[in-house]
Amino acid sequence: MSKPHPAALFGFFVAVIVAMCGAALMKGGLYLGKHEGDTFHLLQIVFRMADGQWPHLDFMTPIGAAAFWPIVAFVKSGFGIGMSIMLAQTLVAIMVLPAVWWIGISRMGRVNAALFGAIVLIMITALVYGDAERSVSISMHYNRWAWALSFVVLAVAIIRPVHRENQLFDGIVIGAALFFLAMIKVTYFGAFGVVVLAALLLHRQIATLLIAAGTGLVFAAAVTMLAGFGYWAAYLGDLLAVAQSDVRPFPSAPLGSVMAAPAFLPASITLLAAIIFLRQARKETEGLLLLLLLPGFVYVTYQNYANDPQWLLFLAVFLWATLPAADVKNGFGWPLRETLFTTGIVAFSLGASSFINMAYSPFRHLKVDEEAYVKFLPQATQHDDLFAARLRAYRVEQRGPLDVTDSGLMAYQDIPEAIEVANFKGEDLPVCSVELGMIAWFDTIVTDLKQAGYSGDKSIFAADLFSSHWLFGDFKPVKNGAPWYYGGLPGFEAADYLIVPLCPVIHEVRSAILKDIGESGVELREIRRTELYILYDFPNREPQG
Repeated sequence: MSKPHPAALFGFFVAVIVAMCGAALMKGGLYLGKHEGDTFHLLQIVFRMADGQWPHLDFMTPIGAAAFWPIVAFVKSGFGIGMSIMLAQTLVAIMVLPAVWWIGISRMGRVNAALFGAIVLIMITALVYGDAERSVSISMHYNRWAWALSFVVLAVAIIRPVHRENQLFDGIVIGAALFFLAMIKVTYFGAFGVVVLAALLLHRQIATLLIAAGTGLVFAAAVTMLAGFGYWAAYLGDLLAVAQSDVRPFPSAPLGSVMAAPAFLPASITLLAAIIFLRQARKETEGLLLLLLLPGFVYVTYQNYANDPQWLLFLAVFLWATLPAADVKNGFGWPLRETLFTTGIVAFSLGASSFINMAYSPFRHLKVDEEAYVKFLPQATQHDDLFAARLRAYRVEQRGPLDVTDSGLMAYQDIPEAIEVANFKGEDLPVCSVELGMIAWFDTIVTDLKQAGYSGDKSIFAADLFSSHWLFGDFKPVKNGAPWYYGGLPGFEAADYLIVPLCPVIHEVRSAILKDIGESGVELREIRRTELYILYDFPNREPQG
């Protein structure tokens, strides 16, 4: 194994960050090609936090505060949200740089060290969540950051040092990475934390384990001092509420499909083959740990939108970093060094399209035609550096069924799979959903509300997936509301208005919310109706302070 040169490796990692972040920042703003709804979700959380609110305590979300802290820091420093997002990714990459450098110089050969660090840093600084679709998107940036930190903590815990050893630094890296995983998206912490513990015990790294635990406790104590003991109970409450929600039990394919559907079966077979070959190569500990990682890999992939198996990249690097001696063979006479190396190639090939998409996303972003984009927040001043594709922003489209009156398809309305018509206050609401043009849709509704005299330090609870109206005008966010709806009526009791879109983003969400409101018995008064929405107030509710 060729030992990497520390200075050369560090310089290479700096070059990766400069190339990725430089290409992104040179545009002077963030130009998004898709996922406007996810961006509304991100903006609501960042702006609330910049205003001094805490996730879980002041609003509901299952995503941890650390997923937004870097962005919030730049927003509070006066940067626009577009540049803040890209500067935050730069900052996170710089913070992770020492850890990937240490992993490379302590555990890997020259090429493997460079590849591993590049994978982690590219994941952090990409402008797309992965997959193979080319449009720039900041959606689910926290998944990329969490995968990157997972790779770091797993590499330190599972891959044994071969060049140099420092249990103090290993422990600090593991403790810090696990803490931030828990504070970004707890799914990753739950999936990989037990494996990290098992790895340290199997490798008899007790000092590393104790240092990691101490590091995590120091960070946890700091958050407790800032947010109070109630923060952790509120975080757990949000996680439990989302876990029990029927609104979106899984974001893409069901669990069985992620394990065995044609699109995912090659990855599963590759992982199982790697486990078998490691055991045959008498690397029992590595094989056992990889077996323990299998359910975590599958579960995190299942929990993430698009079910992109990013773990394939780690699997490839892990296999190349733990190759057996050249003379080791299995019962069939296969040379296991070559067999495991080839298995790593297969794993990397299966994950290559996603990695390549992330790697050149900032360079695609650099070349976009600004004339094809418009401001994401039309009324913004500080945050006028975030843009959406003009077609997606202004071309408003809806989706709805054809089995309506006089269509000739009425006979099919009674099938079990038919969409249920929402009835609210004795009125059947249209069955449709907004598919495109949410920016124009929100802006038009808010402009109409303002002209009708209903704006001005008021909060709106929307019977829909998100209540983003305050991003577009003179409104305030709903106290204790949810930037993304998962169930119940979070914030409803504190809202000044209820808005019922006649064509919502998600028809089923509107139905669920209106059902809960109807069962609550709260008194509502219709005060405005247009072609886009119905607005209600609460005649017997005390004004909210």
